[in-house]
Amino acid sequence: MTTKQTVMETIEQHADTFRAISRAIGNRPELGHEEVFASGLLSEELERQGFKVERGTLGIPTAFIGEYDSGKEGPTIAFLCEYDALPEIGHACGHHLICSMSMIAAVGLKSVIMELGGKIRVYGTPAEETKGAKVPMAEAGLFDDCDIALMAHPYHSYERSGESLALDAIQFEYTGVAAHAAASPHEGVNALDAVLSLFHNVNAIRQQTRSDARIHGIIDNGGKAPNIIPDYASAKFYVRSATRSYTNELRAKVLRIAEGAALATGATLKVSNYEFSYDELLTNETLSSQFNANLMEAGIRPEEIESGKDNGSLDLGNVSVRCPAIHPYVKVVDERYMLHTEAFRDAAMTERALDGMIFGAKMLAGTAYDVAANPELLARIRAEFHARTSK
Repeated sequence: MTTKQTVMETIEQHADTFRAISRAIGNRPELGHEEVFASGLLSEELERQGFKVERGTLGIPTAFIGEYDSGKEGPTIAFLCEYDALPEIGHACGHHLICSMSMIAAVGLKSVIMELGGKIRVYGTPAEETKGAKVPMAEAGLFDDCDIALMAHPYHSYERSGESLALDAIQFEYTGVAAHAAASPHEGVNALDAVLSLFHNVNAIRQQTRSDARIHGIIDNGGKAPNIIPDYASAKFYVRSATRSYTNELRAKVLRIAEGAALATGATLKVSNYEFSYDELLTNETLSSQFNANLMEAGIRPEEIESGKDNGSLDLGNVSVRCPAIHPYVKVVDERYMLHTEAFRDAAMTERALDGMIFGAKMLAGTAYDVAANPELLARIRAEFHARTSK
C-alpha cells in the first residue's frame, strides 16, 4: 500500500548519498553558468536513480531536466535545483543544500509514483544569483505543464513561502568627448557628469515612489584620470518593487531620467539589461499551507514558522506566474547567521545543516505526495493559481 511513510523511508535510505553530494558541491563552489562539476554530479545521480535526463537544456551548458514518468495519469510535479556559488565566498547562500534537498525529495516521491500516477521532474537551474536560468526556461514554456513547482531555501529559521520583489537590472552607458581637463575642457563632453546627473535625479524621485520600491546602483566606470574629461562612463542599477507592473513604471521613470541626463550634458546614451528581469514571487497559499501542515505534522510548532517576505528577488518568480509554486525557508543552522556571509557558508557545511537538508527534503516530498494523492487539494491549488494569474 502506498503511504507517505514509504517516501520518508526512501529518503532515509538515500540520505548518505545526498549528504556526500551536498558536501562535494559545497567544497567545490562554481559561479553561475560555470557549474560544470555540480550539474554533472547531479545529472549522473539522477540517471542512477532511474530518471531520464536532458543535459544542456535550451543550450545552457549547466542546465538539465530529469524526468520520471509513471506512464499513468496524474500531476506533473517539479522540484527545482540551484547550485551556483557566490564570488569569493562560495556557497554562502546554501545552494549546495538546495540542490540535494530537491533531488532527494524527488527520489523519495519516485518510490510511490507508480501507484499515485503522474510525472516527477527535476529542473537543474543555473545562475540563480545573476542570470537565473529559470527565466529563459519559463519564457520557453518549460513549466507550463507542471501542476506544482517546489523548492526550499536553507536559513536560520522556518519561514512561510512569501513574497519577493520583481527586478530589472539596467546598465546605462554614456559616451562623450575626451579633452584635457585643464587646457581645453570646453572641447569635451563629460560622460561622468551624465552619470552623476542620473544618480542625483533618481534620488530626487524617491519621495514619489511607493514604499516597496527599491532603486539602487553603482558607478562601474567613471573615467580614466582626473585630468581627462571622461569620454565614457557607466552605471548599473537594480530597479525593484513588489509587482512587475509597478517595476515597469519605475523602469520607465528611470529611463526618462537617464535620457534627460544625456540631453543635459550632450552625451549619447546606451541602455541594456545586464542580468535577466525577475518577476515577483506569487506564492500559492494553498500549496504553502500544505507544506506548513507537513512541518507541524513533523513536530514544528506553529509559532516557529515565521511570516515570509523576501525583500530580495528570485528567478522563481518567473516560474510562479507559469505554475503554482512555493519557496519556503527551512532551518538548517541554530545560530542567526545571515545569508551571503562567510559565517553562514561555514555553518551550512556542518552535520547540523545536512540534517536540516534531509528534513527539508522530507517536507517537500511529503507535500508533493499530498498533492498527488489528493485530487481535491490539487483542484484548489489550480483554482487559486488561475484566479491570481488571470487578473
